[in-house]
Amino acid sequence: MKLRYFAWIRERIGLTDEDVDLPPGVATVDDLLAWLRARGPEYEHALAEPSVIRVAIDHVHAQRTAPLAGAVEVALFPPMTGG
Repeated sequence: MKLRYFAWIRERIGLTDEDVDLPPGVATVDDLLAWLRARGPEYEHALAEPSVIRVAIDHVHAQRTAPLAGAVEVALFPPMTGG
């Protein structure tokens, strides 16, 4: 699966994207965020407030309970504002 990081999430992790093989038990967006936070201090810092992280699965915004099965790409980004 391709993970893409945007804005300050990208800056804190230090990557724009990466390819990962999810371990067993990582089935939903919430599972993914928990797994990523455990991967190291840069991930913990970037995802310390998971409730503010927005996620898109294959270019479609997803809820925290959304399944990851069959996903090709998951994008993580902070809340967006505009005017």
